[in-house]
Order: sequence, then structure tokens, then C-alpha cells
Amino acid sequence: MPAVGASAPLPPAQPLRADAREAISGFIGHLAAQGMAASTLRTRKHFLEEYLRHARSHRDDDGAPAERRAPLTAAELLDPARSGAWLADAAAGKTRTRNTIRGPQAAAYPNSMRVRADTFNAFAAWLGQPHRVDGQAPAPGYSLGPADAEKLLHDLAVRRPVTASAVTALRTAAVAALVASTGEGVPDLAGLQVSALRLDASPPVAEVGGQAHPLSADTVHILARWLAARAAIIADLEGSDPGHLWIPVKPGRPRGGRDPVKPGIEPAAVRTLHHSHRALVSQLLGTPLRPGTLRAMADSVPDSSVVLDSSVVDSPAMDDGAGQA
Repeated sequence: MPAVGASAPLPPAQPLRADAREAISGFIGHLAAQGMAASTLRTRKHFLEEYLRHARSHRDDDGAPAERRAPLTAAELLDPARSGAWLADAAAGKTRTRNTIRGPQAAAYPNSMRVRADTFNAFAAWLGQPHRVDGQAPAPGYSLGPADAEKLLHDLAVRRPVTASAVTALRTAAVAALVASTGEGVPDLAGLQVSALRLDASPPVAEVGGQAHPLSADTVHILARWLAARAAIIADLEGSDPGHLWIPVKPGRPRGGRDPVKPGIEPAAVRTLHHSHRALVSQLLGTPLRPGTLRAMADSVPDSSVVLDSSVVDSPAMDDGAGQA
């Protein structure tokens, strides 16, 4: 057993003459054996494969017939000139394989470049080599401007999902619309009750944390559609409506030998709302932006919230979605 305070032993040096693709596979297997999260494994693998494609496309014998090209070795991937060229092209958006809302040639996000550098440095350390590339400090999260946020919100509301169900997509659009109108994050909105929406008030508002946030006409329309879908789900419950604004759209998993919980009894978890948003936005933009990127719409409207007073609290509230069915 190592002495207290001793540093962890370094992994054994890996063969540099091995095929680069095999070296990448070995590195990912090493990370998996260390218990790394599946999302981390996917990210590391994605960026190293991107680097390998870039290195192959820029090698000196690129004009030779494919059958005569020797495979790149792990040592060749550690060439400072190769890694520098890759990072420069990646920063300029030249390695991107999917379009984004900012165009196919838009510069890479700073945090994306930071993860590329971290991935390369971890790979070099696993190979037992000293070469490192300069990393970057974490940058603030990317935020959409008001115009792009409005376009994304429109796309979320009207575009047909490929893998998500229509009801899941509608709930995702409704959450996004409320983030955009209130400037509040999903953790603050996840516990809302239907009674927090005052869609019949003038102007329509949502009560969040003691404040009434005015809602745009588009947000009211999307929320009304979600309340109608929610009412259909709640109708399958036997008993009164629990009142949760955001609910699962399908039964939960059976636990402890018990039947799955019907949707509507418990509120949808924050992680569920986040995951649905990121998955659907990935289809639309090619990048899994968080719901908070839509806050720019609320930030662009001065004085978009007011402290609740009795006139707002006593305004007629929409019934639990049944009136919108």
C-alpha cells in the first residue's frame, strides 16, 4: 500500500509504434477501466478521432494510393506540428462535421477547445510522453443572442422531432418558452404548479419566486398547448390532479417489484427536463445547448418582472389545464 501522501503511480509507457487508432482504443479502454463516465468516454473518443482524421488528411503522402499509405502511429499523433495544426483548424471551425445555428464555419466554443486540449494531454500522459498543448481556463457558458434565441424557440415549437415523442417535444418547447420569458433557470421552474400560470391575466404572467413575469403571446400559446397535452395525460389518473406543471409523459420504470408509476403523480425531475432539452436542441442545431442559453430573450426586455401584489395574486387563474384541452 503506498505511503500516505504519495502520488499515484503513472501508467506504464505505451508503445509509440502502435497503430494510432489502436492506441486511441487502448486509451479509451484505460479510461473506462478507471470508471470514467460514459459521456467523458464519448467526448474523449470523439476528439481523438477528429484529430486522427485531421492528421491523416494532412500527412505528406496524402497523394499516394490508399493501399500504399502506412497507418499513422501513436508517435506521429504526438508530433507538435500535427497537434498545433489540428487545434488551429478546430478553433476556426474547419474540423466541424455538422452545421450549427452560427453556420458551418463558425469558430469553436472556448470550452470545446479546452476539452480538446485536455483530451490530447491525457492521451499523451497515457503514452508516457512529455509533449503537452496549452489548455484554456473554463469560459462562461455560451448564450444565444435575442434573435437566435427567438428562432430556436420557434423551431422547438413547430419542428417535428425525429427521435423524441411529440408530447416530449411540446413539453421541452414549453419549458424553453418559460425560461425565455422569465429568465429563470430550469431548477427554479421545475417545481412550479399549474396555478403559477396566469394566462388569463392582463398581461399574462407566470409567478416564479414571488415575482410575476410577463409572458409573450408566443409563450402563452406554447404553454396552452402543453397544458392541453398535460390534461390528456392527467385524465388517465384516478383521483384529483396533483397540480405539477411539468410531468413525465410516460410511465416510470418499475421499482421493487411494483407497477410503474403513472405519469402525473410525481413532477418531472430537473435532469429529465434538461436531458429532453439538450437532446432536442442537438437535433436542431448540432450542439446540445442548455435551456439557460435562452435567457437572453428575457434579458433583452427591461423590467421584465414585477413583485407580485394582491391584484395579480387574485387574478383569475387558468384551471388545471382542463380548460385548454
